[in-house]
This record gives sequence, structure tokens and C-alpha cells, in this order.
Amino acid sequence: MKKIFLLLLFSPVINLTAQEGTRIISGPMLGHAGLRTAEVWAEFAPEIKEAALVYHSESENRDSLITLELPGGEFNTGLFVVTGLEPGNKYSYNIIAGEDAVPAAEGMFTTQQLWQWRQPAPDFSFLTGSCAYFNQPKYDRPGKPYGGDSTIFEAMAKENASFTLWLGDNWYTREADYYSKWGLYYRASHDRRLAVLQPLLKKMPQYAIWDDHDYGPNDSDKSYILKETSLNIFKKYWANPSYGFNDQGIYTKVTWNDVDIFLLDDRWFRSNDSFPDSIDGKPNPDKKMLGDAQMEWLKNSLLFSKGNRNISFRIIANGSQVLNGYSPYDCLRHFPAEYNELLKFIEKNNIPGVLFLSGDRHHSEIIRQNREGTYPLYDITVSPFTSGIGYTYGAEKNNPTRVDKEIDQQNYARFRFEGKGKDRTLTVTFKGLHGEKIQTWSIKKSELEP
Repeated sequence: MKKIFLLLLFSPVINLTAQEGTRIISGPMLGHAGLRTAEVWAEFAPEIKEAALVYHSESENRDSLITLELPGGEFNTGLFVVTGLEPGNKYSYNIIAGEDAVPAAEGMFTTQQLWQWRQPAPDFSFLTGSCAYFNQPKYDRPGKPYGGDSTIFEAMAKENASFTLWLGDNWYTREADYYSKWGLYYRASHDRRLAVLQPLLKKMPQYAIWDDHDYGPNDSDKSYILKETSLNIFKKYWANPSYGFNDQGIYTKVTWNDVDIFLLDDRWFRSNDSFPDSIDGKPNPDKKMLGDAQMEWLKNSLLFSKGNRNISFRIIANGSQVLNGYSPYDCLRHFPAEYNELLKFIEKNNIPGVLFLSGDRHHSEIIRQNREGTYPLYDITVSPFTSGIGYTYGAEKNNPTRVDKEIDQQNYARFRFEGKGKDRTLTVTFKGLHGEKIQTWSIKKSELEP
């Protein structure tokens, strides 16, 4: 590493036209970006044990260097944490890999603006969606391929957005994967390195929660014996601001301009779905999706957010739906003790600006729940990126709480925040495989006031 440092200390930032060879297997991927910090992730070839990131400030016209010791071997990931930056500034970077300091990749990241108490919240957008299945016939179930056209990620990479939020099932473990620790690592590494993903990973920061398929088997719960391995993999392959407390779960919060996004973990603490919803006509207190520790954190975080006058919207993101009373599948309403506890807390404490965001269902929709004496709640479901389409049946087919029509095709959503004061508006645009507009829905900050 000393050799790399001495070589780069007296060298200008190298301009690269393409990623060099195979020294970087996947990435670079942009992770969490703050006001004065930024993170850059990559997975390196097994033989690479030293790397460096040289970054250049456009406004300050100077170069800086971060060195990184890597573990080497299979699943060789590394995270550069860049500090001491300036808000609202653009930085170009080069990644240098190996003892011989060979250029391996280049890119750019931008820090968030310091607007608080200075000017109105900046307008911005983010992309979101869930359920990314990439076909691998050797290990897939026989028959028609389950994964669809993955060029949807190329359309997303062309968007001018601040970040991407992955809502779970970000890769799909198979039977060949989820019975061993190595198999879980293999699936994450295999899917992350696919060429179609690289432009999006590099374009903007990436945040994520998980659902059952990237946590473990279908409908996984807290009993999954390799859950700690899944947690370690999540930490190695994503770059969120934090991951739960005391090595328990992945829940955290992201603040971007005037929006707080609460990223929930619907698997780590989850009771098995087969537990009865109610006992003797009362909600079963032992059936939980979020768990006591996460629920306590969420309540305190919502109150803290309420006290921040700079926050306009509070988005609670969960792998499973929250409000859909007509869903026969995963939904917080099937965990009624927690569902009632959370909604009563939001109402009792007059938390403004709350919206739910979810994935999982392999179709997209917006569910509206009216509340007497206060504003309605909405659950915006975005799915799938590439997985098979999940059509609704029975009573759910004509769900009376659904806003507009159900979207039964590959899609992602763009969340756009713009305007000032009470006219600050969120516009959700669902987009198809090639970025074409499917459906649009808007709501103002003033419509989400108690």
C-alpha cells in the first residue's frame, strides 16, 4: 500500500475511458452520500489486496487519496469512505487496484446540498422498485424462465435522479444457494457483477432493504438458520448509512433534502406467517413482523422527524405491503397487533407527511386508507423490476382501496419532490421497461397534515 501511495502522491488523476481488465469484478457502486461524506463500493478480483481511490474536487481543484486494505480471496469487496468533503460539490475519482497501482475504474459522486435554514428545499428525484430476478437456467426451476428483460436497468441508468432505493428481493436465492453460507455469498456476487447493472450502480447512490428472497428462502422468517450470514452479506454488498442496532437487522434511516426515509427490516424479527392473526377475536400479540426493538426505534425516529421543521415527507419503506386489506399474501395487516400499534401511534402523535412504500407483489399499485378526522394514508407498491408478473385474483382483483389501476408489467417508479412550503408536491411516475410513462399520481404536503 505504501508503494501505491508514493506512486499516486506525485501523479495527477488519471483519465480512464473504460474499466481495466478484471481487477474490479463489479462496481464501482456509489453508496451513501451525505453533506460532507460519500462512499464508493467495489468487488475486486481475488488476488487484489490493495486498492486506492484518488478523488478530485472540481471547485477546489485539488486531488486527494484514500487507501484500502482488502481481505483478498473470493467475495473480495471493499468500501471507500470519503470524508472531509464540501456540501453540494462534485468529485471525480479513479480507483487504482493492486500493488502495481493499475488504473481500474473511474467515476463521479456528488455530496448533498446544505440548504437547511438558508433556502427552500431543493427539488429532487429518486428511483425505486423491487424484485430483480436474473435467469441462470442451470440452477433455476425447469420451464419458462422466471426473469424478464433486464434492460430496464439501462433505462433507469439514463434517469437524472439523486439515488436509487431497492425495496427487497434485490436478488433471488435458489435451492442451490440458500442452504449454505457459500451459496448465499455466491448469489449476491453473481448477480451484482452482471454487466446490465453496472451503469446504474455507478450513476447514483444505491440504498436497499431486503425481503425474503435476498434474505433466504421464500417466506423466510426469524428462524432462518443462516440469517447472520445474510446480514453479513447485506453489509458487504450494500452501503447504507447503518444496519440496525447490536447486529440485529438492517433497519436504518436516510435523509435526503426534506424527506426522511425509514428503511425497515421485515424479515429479521418476523414471526412465521402461519401463526394465527388473532386469538379469541383479539390480535395475536405474539405474531410480529417488525419486532419490539425495531418498532421502538421507528416510533422514536418518527417523533424525532416530526420535530425537524425542515422535513416535509416521511416515507416508511418496507419489503411487505402495509395497508392492503385485500391481500392474501405478505402484508403488515396480517400482523394486526403491530399494524394497529403503528397506525394508532401515527394518529395519536399527529405525525404529518407519512407515506408507505413497499415492493414484493410483482405488480404495482397505490392503496389508500381513509382515517376519520385526519389525512388518509397511502401505500405505494413498486414491483417488479424483472421477476414474473403477479396478477391479483378474487376480492383483491377489484380492490376498492386501490388508487387508479393495477400495473401488471415490468416497471420502476420515479419519486419527484418539487415546490415550496405547503405546495411542496410529490409526484410518483411509474415507468415501463424502456422508461416510458405508465401512470402518474401526485400529492401535496398540505394534503398530509393532521
